[in-house]
Amino acid sequence: MKLKVNNVHKFYGTNEARIEVLKGINCEVLDGEICVLLGPSGSGKSTLLNIIGGLESADEGCIDIGDFCTANMKERELSSYRRNNLGFVFQFYNLIPNLTVKENIEVCAHLTKNPLDIDDLLKTLGLEEHKDKFPNQLSGGQQQRCAIGRALVKNPSLLLFDEPTGALDYKTSKEILDLIEKINHKYKNTMIIVTHNSVIGEMADRVLKLHDGMITSNKLNESKVPAASLEW
Repeated sequence: MKLKVNNVHKFYGTNEARIEVLKGINCEVLDGEICVLLGPSGSGKSTLLNIIGGLESADEGCIDIGDFCTANMKERELSSYRRNNLGFVFQFYNLIPNLTVKENIEVCAHLTKNPLDIDDLLKTLGLEEHKDKFPNQLSGGQQQRCAIGRALVKNPSLLLFDEPTGALDYKTSKEILDLIEKINHKYKNTMIIVTHNSVIGEMADRVLKLHDGMITSNKLNESKVPAASLEW
């Protein structure tokens, strides 16, 4: 599903302490693209991701995803928008500790009318043998796979990743990026990945660079590097 960001501004604070964090962001991400959003800490990339995901509101401008426009949406409409169109994956896994892998994924399957087949998804995630384990019995990479499954089972149009490898070692990071690439090929979700690691941009269709609340570069990769071949 195509994403369009229209002249988005975001401010924090009031009066003399008022700071403009996003300064008129305009961009498009096409249906099925992997888009990597790069920038140093404080550049506004996580704020932009949160606004796209309906977790924060823009002070000016709006987000269009397919037939949805976030401008003037009420909270109930935003909840429906998030539930039916979006999947979130964060740096920290936020799994429910007293539920198994399969149960953690099933929780989100009940939120949508058209969930993916859970057994097929577990196989895709490489978690088939671990489906009855609890989060504290899993490695960090396995927990992140479960978190991805929880976001993906709703079959969302748009998957949002906020530093998905930030808590993982090098080898596991590459495995997770390879999985993200595999998911994109299989399920055709549009994806946005926020990261400070510029090398991850090499696997993307599109790379957006943010600095000081503005997009300084919007690049399409003519030749993508497979995730398994990335080195940093």
